[in-house]
Amino acid sequence: MELAAERTHLTASRAALRRMRDRAQALFSTGDRVAGDSYTAEQLGRHMARRVKELADDPDTPLFFGRLDIESRPDAENRLDTGSRLGIENRPDIGKETFHIGRRHVTDDAGEPMVLDWRAPLSRSFYRASVRDPQGIATRRRFGFVKGELTSFEDEHLDRGEELGTSSRILTAEIERPRVGPMRDIVATIQPEQDELVRADLADSICVQGAPGTGKTAVGLHRAAYLLYLHRERLRKSKVLIVGPNTAFLSYISAVLPTLGEVEVQQSTLDDLVTRAPVKAVDTPTATAIKHDVRIAEALRRTLWNRITRPTEPIMVSDGSYRWRIDIEPLRRIIDEARREELPYSVGRERVRARVVGLLQLQSEYRTGNSPGDSWLRKMSKIGPVTGFLEATWPAVTAESLVAALLTDPSAAGDLFTEQEQEAIRWVKPPKTAKSAKFSAADLVLLDEAAGLLERETSFGHVVIDEAQDLSPMQARAIARRSEHGSITLLGDLAQGTDPWAANDWRDILRHLGKPDAAVVPLTVGFRVPEAVVALANRLLPALGVNVPEAVSLRRDGDLAVRAVSEADLDGAVMAEVTAALAHEGSVAVIAADTAVERLRAHLDAAGIGHATPDDVDSEARVMVVPAMIVKGLEYDHVIVHEPADIVAAEPKGLNRLYVVLTRAVSRLSVLHAKPLPEALTLS
Repeated sequence: MELAAERTHLTASRAALRRMRDRAQALFSTGDRVAGDSYTAEQLGRHMARRVKELADDPDTPLFFGRLDIESRPDAENRLDTGSRLGIENRPDIGKETFHIGRRHVTDDAGEPMVLDWRAPLSRSFYRASVRDPQGIATRRRFGFVKGELTSFEDEHLDRGEELGTSSRILTAEIERPRVGPMRDIVATIQPEQDELVRADLADSICVQGAPGTGKTAVGLHRAAYLLYLHRERLRKSKVLIVGPNTAFLSYISAVLPTLGEVEVQQSTLDDLVTRAPVKAVDTPTATAIKHDVRIAEALRRTLWNRITRPTEPIMVSDGSYRWRIDIEPLRRIIDEARREELPYSVGRERVRARVVGLLQLQSEYRTGNSPGDSWLRKMSKIGPVTGFLEATWPAVTAESLVAALLTDPSAAGDLFTEQEQEAIRWVKPPKTAKSAKFSAADLVLLDEAAGLLERETSFGHVVIDEAQDLSPMQARAIARRSEHGSITLLGDLAQGTDPWAANDWRDILRHLGKPDAAVVPLTVGFRVPEAVVALANRLLPALGVNVPEAVSLRRDGDLAVRAVSEADLDGAVMAEVTAALAHEGSVAVIAADTAVERLRAHLDAAGIGHATPDDVDSEARVMVVPAMIVKGLEYDHVIVHEPADIVAAEPKGLNRLYVVLTRAVSRLSVLHAKPLPEALTLS
């Protein structure tokens, strides 16, 4: 009987959401007729188009996942308290207060809530209420769904001392549900320690050191959604940015925020964020490391500001009627004052120009008794003697010309680099002009640094950075310029650092990000990776050179198989494992060293097994062949690891890469090898 009533409420809620969307669509269609002018019509159109997207409904996704029954509050004062936490007016005629908790706010035609957004103040109790601290909650109900159809429910009577916690059958089923396609939201399974991070204040920058399977990525995405809910207008102007390690990762997380109704979040890889020029050159590993070292930021700064010189002669200017003279000392004061103000270089240059023209204006006013017009001021700002003075003392610079100058002659930056380091980054054949320069991938970060020295970068209201353990100092500085006036959520795991400059201490990265006082919060309890898989991966931790706590998993299910085969049989064994894995539900990933990927894909083609790449978000194929180099942040139900020794040998931090690879499995892990396993993995 109760299940039928809940199903009826779900049907009615979906109908109400559809009517909300229809009303938004109607306003969008008629906005040009109801708005008073073209500007208002355009603004209304944008707002309603966004609103239509936000109200989209996916029939396979539950509209609500929980319910709270609030203790009866007969007195008006207590009812007002509940209403203030909810953010709506309560109805005094209702004795029992019941609220369904879901992914977005849904109201009936009278404006009364049918589903309460998980981010609303009252919804906090769904995640944090307990027998010890019931927070006024009598009953917490969780719903079980199959492809959007409500199939069951489970009650915790907190007022009777009944609490299921992680033994909840529905909670466990949701956590362990097979993963196919992009990442899902976790609003139905957020744990109290995750909820605290999700609901952190906008002004707070936080760093989450998350062991595999602890949900750190989901925490970051849900924090972005929460902040947009709480500070919508402010963040609509200053924007929210998500920075991921690669396009495969961004494809994987792309569906999370839209399912929560958030469609205006910018997502970018770090490379795309800093791209100012096409990559046409390749650096040596040594040169790449130097270009990611923070010393090169100082080298660029010195190279730039060393271009400024004090004037050595006065300037003479004629406007056709009079001749004006500015002596050396006033000109030197202008240069010195502008330098002391520590403005971005190009802003300082224009400040110098404006002050020189200002001196000419004062002379003109004194001589003629009249203030010159705007056309005269514009003419003076571009007249030959003024522009010649600027070029001689504060010359025009572009980011490209600055980087080209440093890489053509690294010694110009002084003693920051050894002679060997200078030779490593010096261009063998300097370009004739900055426009003809061929830049490498590492040079893009230098170009971004140079651009930041010239002009101020636009700052986002909030930036979420995932897989942040691999940020180089120079990459961190690029993000810092984009979050100077906002906050950040830093997500990562030091044990998964694979780049040569990967950090061993979060404080180092936070300092370069300009947030040295951000709180570092560990998440160690995993809900996604089975205990047997975590135990295997934890064997590697002592060899990784980082001080992080071991992951602990609450998952007692899952399968682990480590099997040695002959080299001749290795690829065939992988194909057999793929076939066996397809008998189970969920996604299957074959993870291998990059050199083996194409060969394994060819084997799958020959066997007639459909497969995809991590970038193929819309593919219905259950099998993927994934290069070990791009697997960070991704998860699959069944992972088949091909030859761990090759993965380790492929890069200097190969053991860290293997740690990443092993912890991608959320149900079953098969490790197949012909070569001996790394010693660190065999130690018990």
